[in-house]
Amino acid sequence: MCGIVGFIDKNKRLELIKDMLAVQSYRGPDDSGVLFDEKSGVHLGHNRLSIQDLTSHGHQPFVSDCKKYSIVFNGEVYNFKLIRIELEKLGYKFISNSDTEVILYSYKEWGIKCIDKFIGMFAFSIFDKLKNKLILVRDRAGVKPLYFYTEENQFMFSSEIKSFYKHPSFKKEQNIDALPYFFQFGYIPAPYTVFKNCYKLEAGHYLEFDIENLTFNIKKYWDVNDFYLKEKFTKSEKEILEEIEFILDDAIKLRMISDVPVGVFLSGGYDSSSVATILAKKQGKKINTFTIGFDNPKYDEAKHAKIIAEYLGTNHTEYYMQDKDMLDLVESLPFYYDEPFGDSSALPTMIVSKIAKQNVTVALSADGGDEAFCGYSKYFFLNRFQNIFSSNIKKEFLKFGVNLLNVNIVDFINNKLPENLKQRNIRDKYIKFKRAINSDTLEEMFENASSYVDKNEVSKFLKIKRDSRFFFKWNKIDNIDFLDQMMAIDYKLFMNDDVLTKVDRATMSVSLEGREPLLDHRIIEYLAQVPNEIKYKNNQGKYLLREVLYKYIPKEIIDKPKSGFTIPLNQWLREELRPLVEKYLCPQKLDEKIFCIEEVSKIKNNFFNGADEGTTIWFILMYQMWKEKWLD
Repeated sequence: MCGIVGFIDKNKRLELIKDMLAVQSYRGPDDSGVLFDEKSGVHLGHNRLSIQDLTSHGHQPFVSDCKKYSIVFNGEVYNFKLIRIELEKLGYKFISNSDTEVILYSYKEWGIKCIDKFIGMFAFSIFDKLKNKLILVRDRAGVKPLYFYTEENQFMFSSEIKSFYKHPSFKKEQNIDALPYFFQFGYIPAPYTVFKNCYKLEAGHYLEFDIENLTFNIKKYWDVNDFYLKEKFTKSEKEILEEIEFILDDAIKLRMISDVPVGVFLSGGYDSSSVATILAKKQGKKINTFTIGFDNPKYDEAKHAKIIAEYLGTNHTEYYMQDKDMLDLVESLPFYYDEPFGDSSALPTMIVSKIAKQNVTVALSADGGDEAFCGYSKYFFLNRFQNIFSSNIKKEFLKFGVNLLNVNIVDFINNKLPENLKQRNIRDKYIKFKRAINSDTLEEMFENASSYVDKNEVSKFLKIKRDSRFFFKWNKIDNIDFLDQMMAIDYKLFMNDDVLTKVDRATMSVSLEGREPLLDHRIIEYLAQVPNEIKYKNNQGKYLLREVLYKYIPKEIIDKPKSGFTIPLNQWLREELRPLVEKYLCPQKLDEKIFCIEEVSKIKNNFFNGADEGTTIWFILMYQMWKEKWLD
């Protein structure tokens, strides 16, 4: 894992690009390098976290033997050894054992189509002297970040926005049109960022910048929708299980390629348990596993992870998160995440990354399982109610019934259920479900179920009006069913802009490489063509993943209600973090051009009096802390 930066300036500005690298040095503390091409004005910079070929031959920027191509690269191409053999047969000579060199010569041989050969996570830039172009590429799932800024003939790119702050041409002009979406979802959806003229290169896309004309175009090379549009398999369930297990095994095996120690984040859920199990059982490795726990049993998953770790015989490390850990980290979030980011599970993810880094340099995470294997509870609930939305009578009757209940009643009923039937995070789930049922269309229902804060509530405390033309990611695909629609959208949106952003910044904050085997593109390409009655079967999501896992682990030690990686946010905000809330949400700190100050004060007071407003409070706090860090 590394950090990359670049810009174009005919004046040699090596100190500037070194400054841009220095601010994100934690992404690659082992080495750094810069390149300047006098004719084009191209500046390239690289921070290196050494994973493959630890020698100086892996140094970047890497320049081809003919001096016509240069590259800076962040990520891993796991199948590079096979591609290298292919290139060697074509006459290429290699001086390193790195995937970086393979990427560069693949581009030289096959042009931009070389991306189709790569299995991995990557964000890279190639300077092509022959075409006088700068090429930016981001991987299919969007595991690795890549930002660019363009304004008044200026063009720059980086792994993180904060590097742009060092460039004198970067203007910190807030993109306030993005704020309604941050306060609704907790993140700013690609391709937008919190700044004007600053963008995320979307997953599965590449950008070609014409250096002579100072123009660029962006093209899509991969889209998960294309695979949902294909005919569904007519294979037997047995065949599908065998084939998906083979792909899973290969995806995990590829991600063990490393010249440094590798571990696994283990939560005790199906996704991380599958990764750990396939490694431990099928490949015969004694692996390192890491988990985070909480003293509050409502949020503690460490006990489940420990059971799995003991069964698999791993070298297991568990750490119970202390209040001090959380307090120390909260004020660092604006620095590491660069723009307002509301996913509070960033805190435990940063802690487990820190613990893992003490033992390993690479950690496998299991993100992407819910989106690929049909795991989120909202999929099942919303899919079940879609027919009701075709009848106004049924829809109004359902709304009436749901609105009779309140979150306290639902919480009380849930607490009386047997342990194996209890839903974790029931209050949050019920609030989202109630919001979804009170929608008018299927599209709105899914959007509301995916929102952390009701968009109508956002409009009360935020003065910025929500412009639906600014962002609407539904992109309805004709001829596929509602369940596929939801999984495809989450794969391109929530997973990319929330989950993967969270994990990348958390792992990189301690110079740890995070790898995502369940995001191997072959998995989603295959599963998109599996009939939904096999992915969601016996009223269970992740049916296929469960069946693979049951071959190696007894059901009784793995089956439990889905919980997600949550923290006692409301408790912390009312207690340990209350001084921060009082400081940043006080009227004097709030911008009256952005917030309705009276409404924010009302939300804060209601929250301290027991209302379920913790997420809204947290999002406002994160925005305010970000603004003070980077704008004020």
